[in-house]
Amino acid sequence: MKARVFVTLKNGVLDPQGEAIRHALGTLGFAGVEGVRQGKVIDLDLVETDPARAEAAAAEMCEKLLVNTIIENYRVEIL
Repeated sequence: MKARVFVTLKNGVLDPQGEAIRHALGTLGFAGVEGVRQGKVIDLDLVETDPARAEAAAAEMCEKLLVNTIIENYRVEIL
């Protein structure tokens, strides 16, 4: 079973990479972009066949290793 984890910075946390992207888009002529928040995607291939248990396992992985829960949010999607 495959799980996809979407990780984003929490609101209020500064995002210098997002700001750099926003600035670069402006210099490339893409006007009207007021803000950019960047994140990351982590794909997991799991042996688990039960979707609920796979989601729980992926969430536990996020809590223990994959995500800095102080400054990041995450969402798990089972594919």
